[in-house]
Amino acid sequence: MASWFCNGWIFAKITVFRKPIIDTIMTNVTSQSTADNTTLDSELDSLHNYQNAVVLLSGGLDSVTCLYWAKARYASVTAVSFNYGQRHNSELVAAKTIAETAEVNHRIIDIDIAQLGGSSLTDHSMIVPDGDSDKFPNKNRDEIDNDAIPNTYVPARNTIFLSYALAVAEVADANHIVIGVSSVDYSGYPDCRPEYIAAFEHMANLATKAGVTGHHLSIQTPLQQLSKAKTIELGLSLGVDYGQTISCYRADENGLACGVCDSCTLRRQGFEQAGVADPTHYQS
Repeated sequence: MASWFCNGWIFAKITVFRKPIIDTIMTNVTSQSTADNTTLDSELDSLHNYQNAVVLLSGGLDSVTCLYWAKARYASVTAVSFNYGQRHNSELVAAKTIAETAEVNHRIIDIDIAQLGGSSLTDHSMIVPDGDSDKFPNKNRDEIDNDAIPNTYVPARNTIFLSYALAVAEVADANHIVIGVSSVDYSGYPDCRPEYIAAFEHMANLATKAGVTGHHLSIQTPLQQLSKAKTIELGLSLGVDYGQTISCYRADENGLACGVCDSCTLRRQGFEQAGVADPTHYQS
């Protein structure tokens, strides 16, 4: 063990204990995500085999892709879904089936976000709008203003979900939380942006026992720079059955999709661009 002094404090450099080494590497990767250090990448791939992850699983296309991505990467995966007062529970039924198929631990957590209102996904007095892919923010038009954010945005939803996932991660001794946000094909939600994810990760390492004891926790966003088409290609390469997923905001009691809401529009567009048959079960 080697020690050094900094502003009156003594710091110890641990050279033999695996956990701090893992955390140091994870910190370096977080701060140097664009570096093409193949040696470091190889070390990380090996270390991930000993680490655990928590995956936010809604039952939709993006989250199931993240689940299979995490399953192929980490030693143990816990999927977390939320019964938060959403318009329908078809996605929760799908999430349960998906988790069983993937053979991962699955927890459904009850939260009553609906009592807050402010979103057509939780307030039945509001109308879920039809989708318009021409208005979706993307790499060529990523300016977000109030008019570009549809009323399907649920105030602070990702912050609430990630906070619960953070608690699960501490209990499950997980180093990673995986969430299926994207900055390419999405509806303009402010809590899908890289800046937000980076800020939450920073907060998580300040506010948890794991973080303050040097065990770095990362928020993984494997779909952040992927279009829906590329996401689908990734999922298929991992063995995802997209026929099990439900992405629709207006799915009926049988889980049939409307085909015209924001989520359905992006999903349908993704399959078309990927040149893959759409396995979605539509109402008509």
